[in-house]
Parts: sequence; C-alpha cells; structure tokens
Amino acid sequence: MQYRLVKGLSALVCLLPAWLRHFIGVLTGTLCWPLVPARRRKMAVANISRSLRVDERQAAAIAKASAVRFGPMFMEVLHMPCLNRDNIDRYVQITGREHLETALQLGRGAVLATAHTGNWELLGAALAMHDFPLVAVVQRQTNPAMDSFINEYRTKAGMHVTYKQGVREMVKLLGAGKIIGLLMDQDNHNRGVFVEFFSRPASTPQGAAALGRLNQAPVVPAFITGNPDGTHRVIIHPHLTVPKTADREEDIRNTTQQLTKIIENHVRRYPHEWFWLHNRWKTKPPAI
Repeated sequence: MQYRLVKGLSALVCLLPAWLRHFIGVLTGTLCWPLVPARRRKMAVANISRSLRVDERQAAAIAKASAVRFGPMFMEVLHMPCLNRDNIDRYVQITGREHLETALQLGRGAVLATAHTGNWELLGAALAMHDFPLVAVVQRQTNPAMDSFINEYRTKAGMHVTYKQGVREMVKLLGAGKIIGLLMDQDNHNRGVFVEFFSRPASTPQGAAALGRLNQAPVVPAFITGNPDGTHRVIIHPHLTVPKTADREEDIRNTTQQLTKIIENHVRRYPHEWFWLHNRWKTKPPAI
C-alpha cells in the first residue's frame, strides 16, 4: 500500500512544473522544521557554531536551511523518473569528469568517496546517466516499501545497488572495473577510524580507504551542490592512491584523514547543504 502511494505521488510530481515542485518542497521542509526535536536542533546549532566559528544566530539559520532542504530533495527524488540520458544535462552539470575518467583508465575500477551534502541521490543518478558504471552502496531502509521504491529509482537511473553488508560483492565489482560509491561522513561508532573533522576527532568509515588499498584502486572524492536556478553541479576531484606499506592501519587512517579534509573543505564552502542534524561527533575516542 505504501509503495503504491509513493509511486502515485511520484507520478503526480512528474506532472508539475519545476517552480511548483520547488515551492512545495520548500514549504514541506519549512513546515517540518518545528517537528525536529529541540535537542537535535540545539546539537546542530552547537556543532555549527563550533565548527564554522559563527554566532548562534548564524548557526541557527544554517541548521534550519540544512533541514528545510530535505523538502526540495524529496521532490527531486520523486521527479527522478523524468530524468534520462537525453535531458540529464538540463538538471545536473558535471565539473571535473576527466578526473573520474582518468581514474577508470588505470583499469582497477574506482572508489567514489562522497558525503551527505547536496542531493546525493542525484549525484549517483547523474553519473550513471553519463555512462559511468556506478555501484550505489546503500543502507537498507527500515521501511521495506521505501527501500523498494528508492532502489527501483536508483536502478532505473542506471546504478547497480548493493547493501553495505555486501563486501564480497563490492570487491568483485571493483575488480570488474566498476565505481563503488560510498558515503563516508557519518559517525561510525566503534567500527570507525578516528580522524580530525573540523579540528575534532570523529569516528569515520574506513571502507573507501580499505577498498582502495586492496588492489590500489583510485579513490575519487565527488560531491553535488545546488545552483541558484534549481539545477545542480557535480564536483569531481582528482583521485587519491592509498599507500600500501607494511602498516595497513596507518595507510587507511592517513587516506581517511585526507578524504575527510576534502569533505570538510566542501562543507565549509556549502555549509547549508550538509546534514548537520546528524551527531557526527557522537562517538568519543578511547581514553589514552
């Protein structure tokens, strides 16, 4: 029932003009903002103030904008069936695609390291529609209907979808020359490696560096940001090569730190597009 309801809503959204989709999205996000728990809003404001060195008023505005944007994002996801290889450039432009092409020419596949900033679903869709062999590594949704819905749209865009637990499949696909897309900007509890993020130790997923080290696959940082006219721009950085010394843990930690610094620089430039409502520094490093 839920699946059919969301599909019906998607079909309706696909009939709407861009300005109305955006208006409804902003309105939805704005109406939902007061529903965010007060402790979560307070945490976001504190983290923004500390990270960006801004006052409480500025931090509160950034926190609200970073939450409200989920309304337009949801509308964009519902509109995804209207996107295809012929019209994708009207919605998403790609800067630095030569960096990803160069990485793939090495013949070892590639790891795409990205973050929860901008509309990351459109990032994957745009790359797939430009014929990049992207594999979306995703978290299984607690709601099976929504899990089926979003994965159906990812697949229609040209992505191969695998779940985070499918490490063997990731390794196999990487060896076959695919691009493994990984989000690496959320607290990873006691499974992460601690690196500096906005001058504070943060438990960080090490999958991008670990996969890259496995067979010297290049790791390519990439993000997406919104334009004032409602379109989007993908920003692809030159690839990193993970060192392969006798000290595996240090190789992974150093590369994870490099990638995290690139993410930090992007968030500094587009702070209102990052997911500040997530408690990035929840896990504390072990006492020495």
